[in-house]
This record gives sequence, structure tokens and C-alpha cells, in this order.
Amino acid sequence: MEYIVETNQLTKQFGKEKAVDGVEIRIPKGEIYGFLGPNGAGKTTTIRMLLGLMRPSSGSVHLFGKDLKNNRIAILKRVGSLVENPSYYPHLTAYENLEAIRKIVDVPRARMKEVLKLVRLQDAANKKVKGFSLGMKQRLGIAAALLHQPELLILDEPTNGLDPSGIIEMRKLIKQLPEKYGITVVISSHLLSEVDQMATTVGVISKGKMIFQDSIEAMRRIAQASIHLRVNDPKAVHQALLVYGQKADIKENSVAIQTTADEEVASIVQYLVEQGFAIYRVEEEKRSLENIFLEMTKEEQIR
Repeated sequence: MEYIVETNQLTKQFGKEKAVDGVEIRIPKGEIYGFLGPNGAGKTTTIRMLLGLMRPSSGSVHLFGKDLKNNRIAILKRVGSLVENPSYYPHLTAYENLEAIRKIVDVPRARMKEVLKLVRLQDAANKKVKGFSLGMKQRLGIAAALLHQPELLILDEPTNGLDPSGIIEMRKLIKQLPEKYGITVVISSHLLSEVDQMATTVGVISKGKMIFQDSIEAMRRIAQASIHLRVNDPKAVHQALLVYGQKADIKENSVAIQTTADEEVASIVQYLVEQGFAIYRVEEEKRSLENIFLEMTKEEQIR
């Protein structure tokens, strides 16, 4: 498999503290990779190392199959980034801001109109940036990052501080980048609910260590729903279900079963009624991905 981003035992130490500890990231071409972790988990430090802004204490970073340490300039020409707040000249227009960057990255002028259209700022191209909303400034930052047609785009907390409509706009923009333009995207965030709506692959970091890396579907499978039966005698119902061949867990005044298929639930309820049990309520409990994320990071902190 072709990996656009690959790190091997990536470590960054500040004094005695390891901010990033042996992190191994694998990102295939065309993915939207959600890089998740609580604030202070090591996300931004890792991203700075991916962008060559910070040297690893040990380990390596390979982008496009090449070692970043030995091919830094050639590699970074193929990478766009938006780390923390985008920098801009407030007294200049959106177009003038991009023109200043265009001269550095040396691309045709027509490319500025293309990226402004892509981030839906074409109507605001001649307006001064100091009058832009936070969402518009974020989109201008992405336009600047896309100006030189990168193959990899790294975004650090791109929806931070945005209002709901700004978040939706940002989400739509990011989702179309791999499909339409073949760009691999890395998004760091502390909000799983946000990444869940964009990412195809997820990596979770806690206390500097990677504790999960797989497809978003794999994480959703962990979050499968269960059915809770409120009953008159949970212990006796639990025993009866084990005899019936159904795995179950006792939860205070209810019993939880893992199946959510209508026919199976109906059969279980009918069986219990026939056994003389009173069923007060049948409820579906969904484990949110947010809860899964909190559980993962909590377990890591306990260890």
C-alpha cells in the first residue's frame, strides 16, 4: 500500500517529558485522516514534526515515501498546511493576500481565482480581510494552503471557534478535496463528533502515545448500540437469557443485550414473558463515538 504519511517511532522529548512517544502513523493516499486527542495529548507537536517545523528527538517522518530529514524542501513543496490561526494582512483584500503568497510559491495568477472559487470566497475577493468573519478567514487560510496545488493538506483544528454554519461549510470543503482533487487530508481535532462526519481513517493519541488507529467504520463498530430491558427481576432474567443462549449484562434495574435486530428482540421479549417475567420497558442505548473516545483516553490515563 502507498502511504502518503508514515512515521516510525516518532518521539519528541522536552526535558524529561515525552510530548510524543513512539508514534506510528500510516495514512494511505486519498484518505481524510482524523488525528484525535484531548488538548495537550501531543497532536500539534506531532503535526509540527510532520511539517518539518520541529525536529524529532528520535524516530522518522516519511512523506510520499521519502525521508523528510533528507528531502525537506522537495517534500514540503507538495504539502499545504493550516496550523493554528491563519496569518494574513488585514488591510489587504483576499485577492491581494493570495497575490503576496503566489509570488513566493510561483504559480499562475489564474490559480488565485480557482482557489477562491473552491473555498467559496470569489464574491469577497476584493474585500479587505479585516472585515471577514472567522469562518471566512479560515477558508482564506485554506485557499492559501491550496494555492500551490499540494498533494497533502494538514489542518490543525480547522473548525476551532467557528459557528455552526462555518463548521458545516468547512466540513463540505474538506470532504470534496480527496474526491475532486486527489488531495490526502490530515485533520487534527479534540472533537470526535466533528471528525466522525469527515474522516475515513482515525488515529487517537493520548499522553503522547497512539492508542487507536483504524477506519472510522472500525470505531463505529465499537460504538454498536445495545437493547436495555427494564424488568422485575434482573438477576433471574439474566440467568434465563443465558439458558436461552443470549449473552446479557446486568445494569442496575435492567438487563442489556447486544442484539438490535427487531425479530430477535421480539423473540427474546416473548420468551421472557412466557417465563413469567414482567417487562416494563424496552430501550435502545446508543454509545456515541464521543463516549468511546472518552473511554479510550480515560483508560490510557489510568494506566
